[in-house]
Amino acid sequence: MKKKIGFGESIIILILLLAILGISVIKFGINPEVPVLFVAALIVFWAKLRGFSWDDIHDGIKEGINIAIIPIFIFILIGALIAVWIKGGIIPSIMVLGFHLISGQFFVPSVFIVCSIVGLAIGSGFTTISTIGIAFLGIGASMGQNLALIAGAIVSSAVFGDKMSPLSDSTNLSSAVAESELFAHIKNMMWSTIPAFLGSLILFTILGNSGHIDLTKINRTIATLNHNFSISWWALLPILLMFICAWKKIPAIPTLFSNIILTTIMIFIQDSKMTIPKLTDLLTNGFIAKTDNAQVNALLTRGGISSMMATVALIISTLSLGGLLMKFGIIQKAMQPLVKRLPKTGSLILVTILSGIGINLFVGEQYLSVILPGRAFKDAFDKVGLHPLALSRVLEDGGSVINYLIPWGVAGSFAAATLGVPVLAFLPFTFFSLLSPIFSILSGFTGIGLKWSKK
Repeated sequence: MKKKIGFGESIIILILLLAILGISVIKFGINPEVPVLFVAALIVFWAKLRGFSWDDIHDGIKEGINIAIIPIFIFILIGALIAVWIKGGIIPSIMVLGFHLISGQFFVPSVFIVCSIVGLAIGSGFTTISTIGIAFLGIGASMGQNLALIAGAIVSSAVFGDKMSPLSDSTNLSSAVAESELFAHIKNMMWSTIPAFLGSLILFTILGNSGHIDLTKINRTIATLNHNFSISWWALLPILLMFICAWKKIPAIPTLFSNIILTTIMIFIQDSKMTIPKLTDLLTNGFIAKTDNAQVNALLTRGGISSMMATVALIISTLSLGGLLMKFGIIQKAMQPLVKRLPKTGSLILVTILSGIGINLFVGEQYLSVILPGRAFKDAFDKVGLHPLALSRVLEDGGSVINYLIPWGVAGSFAAATLGVPVLAFLPFTFFSLLSPIFSILSGFTGIGLKWSKK
């Protein structure tokens, strides 16, 4: 007979889940897909022993996956986009342009600023990382920079753009869950975002101030790129198209399709030997660089639909796990006592942020890290007189920005796979994600920038 899930049982399950994931991924370095599936299997058999039906279990899995059908399709398109952007010379052209424009002494902070602007314009952290992010990582590698530090700057800027752009899915989701107006939500987030941005910029300036450029190595890389790729100003057309689509508020899927089509046309114009079968192979398996420079080959051999399959598998696995935890009320039951005993504003904001971080750790999915705390704490925010804008900001600061720091998280695994830098390597340098919740918590306890409802 099915029994009601208690608080203690929920806590034990979540601690066991986190322990298995943490030990597997962090201590033993196992790819997160298998530990997530193992934990999901434990939840499935536990649910059956507790009296839940197979239909309940299947419904939980389906409800969890349903959240990310559109993002999964976007990931597939991004894989194809990376491949054609390399073949078409877009990413190599950005690299060459970057070599000439970006200061070697202040390379890391300039990467952070430029990628932040791009991220803000297009509203997609994933696209920022997988396009201009790859290009800047290649420049940094040629300069002998710390790749983990550069990846931290790229991911920080991607998170900033994803957080502050009106085109961002996570920004719209946080606003919708808290029932706040979108542009008022973005404006209110500046109280925690601007200090986090400036703090990150200062840290990147201090740590990225190398003052040394190996011109010989850079010139060799530029020569390799010029010899093997079509480097020209025309290569910036797909980037221009992306900005136009963002300005027109065209959704991600038609934007990516349009960009892939435009870049494909450019490839056929540039390469008379390109055929439909070769294009199909490029889109499916990605671009394989065959230059005389091993470093360029390593950086630009990537992309393709198949390159995203590991990420898609992880998304499906983590969302299935999240759906099961929600279906059986495990997370809701664990959060229930917290919701009832938070009369003070600072404590309420602190626990809401910690809940978002916890859900990222337990489930690895940024949408759920916004939805679950939003639903759980909305009444508590209303009770103490806080405006919905206060809740929507907290959901961003504790939910969506943290997912990039979780090795088994959807965003974290995507960034690691795309940049080729492990999450645990760039985590200490992803200053924007680390500082955002801190400034949000300080706002809760000091009252600075806190939005109250008008009675």
